[in-house]
Amino acid sequence: MGLFDLFKKSESRKPSEKEIARLTKVVSNKLSQDLDRQDALHRLVAMASVDAARALLKRFDWTLNPTITDQEEKALAVTGIIAAGLDVMPAIRGYCKRAESLTWAIRAIRGLVAEDDLVDELLCLLDEFDTDYTRNPEPKVQLLKALAESATDEVRIATEPFLTDINEEVRFTAVDTVLAAAQSAALPSLIDALKREESLRVKNRISCALVDAQWEVAGELQAELSNGTPPGFRIEAGRLVGAPSFD
Repeated sequence: MGLFDLFKKSESRKPSEKEIARLTKVVSNKLSQDLDRQDALHRLVAMASVDAARALLKRFDWTLNPTITDQEEKALAVTGIIAAGLDVMPAIRGYCKRAESLTWAIRAIRGLVAEDDLVDELLCLLDEFDTDYTRNPEPKVQLLKALAESATDEVRIATEPFLTDINEEVRFTAVDTVLAAAQSAALPSLIDALKREESLRVKNRISCALVDAQWEVAGELQAELSNGTPPGFRIEAGRLVGAPSFD
């Protein structure tokens, strides 16, 4: 048996729990040496298993400088997670429920499921959140941005509650996601959000969008819209017109 055969035999054997635990420890540690960590990443990717994918998910938990190295390592981890196949989806869902950031996990999901299933997966993740205070709003923001890329009426309906989220960045992002569906059915929720909104940035975003959309506002909603819009906007012939005033 030659060295090449020995190498193939070594690579094809099923990794032990101890080996995966060791590699997981290296990948999870921001202070690990670059060469050691990258070797561990490559080994886990080659395994193409659910257990290896669970370890690779941990690489998304922290950021490394320089940024280009961080991006390369996370992209490599995504490759390994996708290689594990659809059996890894429960592990990804579990990870997303407790993660501080979902950007790279969402990339992995995109590589695993069809477009229709992607929207369902993202909506299920969004359903884990409410509109109350949370220490870290980034997962909500990232989910809403991802959903805006595949905006449907279902996405609009699921997003509308976040128009009144306690966090301003979440509200601003929710506005864009609701608008991405381009449905005039969103008018009541947008006008209600405008009436409640305290942030001028969000008020201007909603108002400018309504001007651009030129959706006709029913009589009973016109008074609410007039009371909610910031300076520079007015209703003419049942539609909102104007532009932000910075005077």
